[in-house]
Amino acid sequence: MKRPPPTPLDPADNAGIERFADMLWLEHGLAQNSLASYRSDLALLARWLRGQGRALDAAGTADLRDYLAHRLRPAGKGRRAPFGPRSQARFITVCRRYYGWLVRERVRSDDPAAHLELPRLGRSLPRTLGMDEVDRLLAAPAAADGALGLRDRAMLELMYASGLRVSELVKLRRDELNLEHGVVRLVGKGGRERMVPMGEPAMQAVREWLRQGRPEFCGAAAGDAVFLSRRGEPMTRQNFWLLIKRHAGAAGIGTALSPHTLRHAFATHLLERGADLRAVQMLLGHADLSTTQIYTHVARARLKQLHAQHHPRS
Repeated sequence: MKRPPPTPLDPADNAGIERFADMLWLEHGLAQNSLASYRSDLALLARWLRGQGRALDAAGTADLRDYLAHRLRPAGKGRRAPFGPRSQARFITVCRRYYGWLVRERVRSDDPAAHLELPRLGRSLPRTLGMDEVDRLLAAPAAADGALGLRDRAMLELMYASGLRVSELVKLRRDELNLEHGVVRLVGKGGRERMVPMGEPAMQAVREWLRQGRPEFCGAAAGDAVFLSRRGEPMTRQNFWLLIKRHAGAAGIGTALSPHTLRHAFATHLLERGADLRAVQMLLGHADLSTTQIYTHVARARLKQLHAQHHPRS
């Protein structure tokens, strides 16, 4: 059953959310995906508060706790899925930033989110692939015919070779590729720019796509995008998710893969082969080294698994 369209936001609530989003973009350089998440969380809260007769800017701590309790109830007919721990943590973080901003702007004198406690989160390790699985996945598009196979192979090879985020991969422009020197220029989260090497297999795959495949798909909406859908439009995250799901099935990889799986494999395989953690941080475009350190846990877990599988006294 389709969910009914959301009720329109109260104009005052909407104006406050948009001013907050503008501040985040201007002062902190948040990416559009992050801004969209902030807007969505605050809009859902604002609609619920209006149903309780409260404005978003006037909410108290009890109101925010009541909303959390509302979102923790099991999903029912017409109800959203309940908050998981990470969704709770994200919501509380959004509220702290929003109401802290209202205090700084002198819209209100207190921060109702300051007393909300973040849930304890276990450290989840990203799903990655072994080298044999990567080889099978990268080889899978070779069975596809024509331009589609060239595109898919180029996208998979480039993501694994350079550790791109999915958003960076699908938004890549031709002027950001330097196939002569084998590097790709990326502007990641927060507007941070980095240069990442591509490697010969990825360079060759991208060359073949640009020379033989892309002209077949190129339409009026293509612009300067490197990777295009069959309709001649720039690829989307959803396109890529379907692409990697299809080729994982063809490669006999049974476990579910996320669009970032090859980025995770890129980092894990570098660390397994002795790469410096800070070098991997730079290649991935992480602002904080602690974000990269999770891959050391993945690498250790994989080494333990290999030891248990192959050592006679494991």
